Amino acid sequence: MRPGAWGRPPADGGQTLVTNEPLCLHSYWRSSAAYRVRIGLNLKGLQYDIAPVHLVRDGGDQHKPGYLDINPQRLVPVLQHGQRLLRQSMAILEYLDEVWPDKPLLPATARDRQRVRALAEVIACDIHPLNNLRVLQYFERDWGVPQPERDVWARHWMQVGFEAFEALLQDNPATDTFCNGRVPTVADCCLIPQVYNARRFGVDLAPYPTLLRIERACLALPAFEAARPERQPDAPDTSPG
Repeated sequence: MRPGAWGRPPADGGQTLVTNEPLCLHSYWRSSAAYRVRIGLNLKGLQYDIAPVHLVRDGGDQHKPGYLDINPQRLVPVLQHGQRLLRQSMAILEYLDEVWPDKPLLPATARDRQRVRALAEVIACDIHPLNNLRVLQYFERDWGVPQPERDVWARHWMQVGFEAFEALLQDNPATDTFCNGRVPTVADCCLIPQVYNARRFGVDLAPYPTLLRIERACLALPAFEAARPERQPDAPDTSPG
């Protein structure tokens, strides 16, 4: 959870970025957006604390007045860096890359950066919003959609997105050990949490062999292993007894 040391900040137009201020991630153990940021923080080797935000219990901590001051969108994650509150997982990951450029999460060339961002947005913009907790809760609360039908909805859009993602990876010379090249990028930070979600909803992943191969490579790395939902301090205790 707290590997590594602080990196060096880049030049910032004469403004010094204080990189030794504490980092605290407002997170829910099973949130895929928070999972992305945990992976990014771990890949950077940054120390951070977790401030749990339970999205379900007692109507959800995200709806309480204290949290609304942190994020009026009622979403996780929020990364607090010193006194700054940083919102939206993709913007947070790019912030990490700009403030701590060591172990970059984006490739060196414009063409590869565009590809990585596009792959990440397939997950973050096209798949994830359709199976987000608040969408499924709305179906249940306002439309009375039964659980089995909500699950069919979630599986459908994950399968549609994964079919495209698999096609974008297959036979592309930039695809290697990871989504782009031989080091993880923001595309991998997004992919692994969505594969975790797909398993939760019972998606058949056999048609996506490239995704599964990349998942194996990612989960072999300590940064990904430490970010797994079941390893978070707010994860339910499933130990016997």
